[in-house]
Parts: sequence; structure tokens; C-alpha cells
Amino acid sequence: MTDPVASRSGFLCTYMSNHPDTLVAYVQHFGNVTARVASASMVSIDTKGMALSYVMKGTDAKKQLTVPFEPPLTGYDEVKPRLLSMKLDAEEALGMTPRPQITTFELPRGVLVTMALLSAFVYVTFSVPSPSPSLNIGPRIRSAIGPKTIQYLWILCGTIHLLEAAFTLRLCIRHSLRLVVGAKYVIATFLFGMPVIQRLRKLIQDARIDSISKIH
Repeated sequence: MTDPVASRSGFLCTYMSNHPDTLVAYVQHFGNVTARVASASMVSIDTKGMALSYVMKGTDAKKQLTVPFEPPLTGYDEVKPRLLSMKLDAEEALGMTPRPQITTFELPRGVLVTMALLSAFVYVTFSVPSPSPSLNIGPRIRSAIGPKTIQYLWILCGTIHLLEAAFTLRLCIRHSLRLVVGAKYVIATFLFGMPVIQRLRKLIQDARIDSISKIH
């Protein structure tokens, strides 16, 4: 099967030759090259990664490295957003552009689903038996599942949400969110899970693209 990106490698390499600063940033950040780089060029690119050639300052010898795409690209349409995202990562890590600040706290609509599921789980766990069959659904479900299983489900749910909150904390630290705003996102992630992470990452992505657009 033909690689959809490799088939247009020549065009992409020519296009990227107009962005030498970005290629140097790729080499230094993703190639872990700490010495000063005089110039860099893209040799080839496919769905798995890109090959870069570069020259160190004070020398004429060309060196080459491969930067893998993680995860691999699934099609040609992903090339531009992936290269832009990697450009932002490299420039921010190298101090070429400041990390954009997220100063607002926003809860996504997706938390409503989590709240509904959590409310149902709390009801099944703690509802008391009732003489009315229509009000006895929770205890019946609890009896069918078994108290041990419910206990394990609570532990599993708590562990997953704790790990998600830890990931959000790392995200907040990486992007220098203010203490109060960051704390809100961490707590919200622990309570509502993945929808909060997805919303925060979208806000960060939008802010990064906006900041780089203002510079260029």
C-alpha cells in the first residue's frame, strides 16, 4: 500500500525549505541537539516520521536524524496540524515563544454525562430498600451486582479519576496555569474525568495557535 505522505515528500520538503527556523527547532528539540545548529533541511517525510539534515555552526559536515511521529500519521490531511503542533512544542521548549496563559475555567457540557452516571452509581450504592417496587430499583441492582463488585467499581473509578487528575496537574504545571485556575481544573477532572481534560487541552491548543499566529 502506498504511503499517502511519502508520495508527496518532495513537495513537503520544498515547502518546509521556506521555514528554516522551524526545521532548526525540530532538530534541536526532537533530535536533542544541544550544540548550535547553523541550518537544517527536510530530507524526506512519511506517515512514520521525517528525516532531517543539519549543519552545526563552525563546520561544513552534514548530519542527519529521524524524528518519529507519535502516533504515526493516518493520512496526508494530518501533516499540517502535526507539523504545526510539533513546531509549537519545539519553540516553547526552546524558549523561542512563550507558553500561552489559560486564565479562565470552563466546564464542558460533557460533564453532564459524567454527573448522570455518577448520580446513578451513588443511588445504586446508597439507596435504602423501599416497600414500593418502583422505588426499590437501586437496592435490587445492588443486590444483583453484589456489594464486593460495587466496592471494586468504586476503587477502580477513584483510581482512574485520580490518574486523570494527576495528568491534568502535569498539564497545568507544564503550561503555567495560575494556582486557582489550575486547582479548579484538577478538582474538576477528579470529579468529572476525561471531558475536563479534553476541554483544557482544546483551550491550550487554541491559545497556542492564536499566539503563534500573532507572531507570524
